[in-house]
Amino acid sequence: MSALSKAKGFKKSKSGLYISMATSAFGAVGVYKQIKKARGDNDTLRLFDAVVTGAAVVTNLAILYRELKQLGDEDVLLG
Repeated sequence: MSALSKAKGFKKSKSGLYISMATSAFGAVGVYKQIKKARGDNDTLRLFDAVVTGAAVVTNLAILYRELKQLGDEDVLLG
């Protein structure tokens, strides 16, 4: 297997999925800060934006978790 094909398959590997999940979880920290600031400023529109963004982060984490479960032992980088 060439290095280029391994690099292309990285996103579908366990390692790639873990990194994507960590990145999404890090995004949740930004959402938390955005909610805190919007509440402090009493800004309903920014609060709504933060809640929608938070829902997107949660959905992304759920999708990545499902892909990780489906991957099982068929890791692209190990094969």
